[in-house]
Amino acid sequence: MFINLLRFRFRDGVPEEERARALEAISRTAKSEAVSFSVVGRDLGNPADGFTHAYCVGLADLSALRRYFDDPLHRAGDLLFLPLVGRLWRMALTDDADPALGEKIHAMHAEKMAGDPEWAALLSAIPDLQLQG
Repeated sequence: MFINLLRFRFRDGVPEEERARALEAISRTAKSEAVSFSVVGRDLGNPADGFTHAYCVGLADLSALRRYFDDPLHRAGDLLFLPLVGRLWRMALTDDADPALGEKIHAMHAEKMAGDPEWAALLSAIPDLQLQG
């Protein structure tokens, strides 16, 4: 199992209706067939950390991760969501014992970035972005 956790906040000044549309879009992404479970909602961490929302998906294996990356719902959701984000930090967790899993996931992410320059530019434009694990 692979867990992808995003903690984020929207940019200052983003109207509530746009935030709601973006949350609906990523909620659809979180329900794609490749996802085993998901949570989209409020971040309950320390408010001083500066996050207001969280997105978490569980994916069974690398095959599910590939389907998730390639799902048109994922791209469509990100095209609505990413331009509105002011801070996004990612964490990844797994129970898989493969010592190379992190490298394999990083390679898939790099391939997605290289194959979709528009998506990569939107991700890179987030003012406070940290992609860990």
